Amino acid sequence: MRTSRKLLPVLVVVAALIPVGAISAGASRDHHRVGHVTVPDEDRFAPFAITIRAGDAVKWTNNDSDDHTVVSDDAFNTAGHQGENQLLPSGQSIVLVFRHPGTFVYYCRFHAHLDRSNQPVAPGPDGGIQDANGNFGTPMSGVVTVLPNS
Repeated sequence: MRTSRKLLPVLVVVAALIPVGAISAGASRDHHRVGHVTVPDEDRFAPFAITIRAGDAVKWTNNDSDDHTVVSDDAFNTAGHQGENQLLPSGQSIVLVFRHPGTFVYYCRFHAHLDRSNQPVAPGPDGGIQDANGNFGTPMSGVVTVLPNS
């Protein structure tokens, strides 16, 4: 008990010497926003494009009955995560944190492939999956734009 009474004044003095801004700045650095991309019950990423700030994260959630993937299109990526190739199982989520500004272009390797120009192309005839009305869908791809942290 005597030891704790002697330490209390020391702790109060040390706490008084720490600038208030240092505590709040450290706390805000650890607080990041999370953008959300979902795969609804169809083969697409929604939204297709999302904008975040450096230090933020993106969470992909698969609400479809099929498994999907988040694969980096390294020919266009400047925001990091080159070589990313994450399985996104049905009913599950994955999260990526983006540390610096740039662009992260991605696609599902099961439901898109890259052409000679490294552009995602949907599988199926005429570069897409045809619906009952004869319309061709777009490949499962998306873009994360990472702005500087302000």
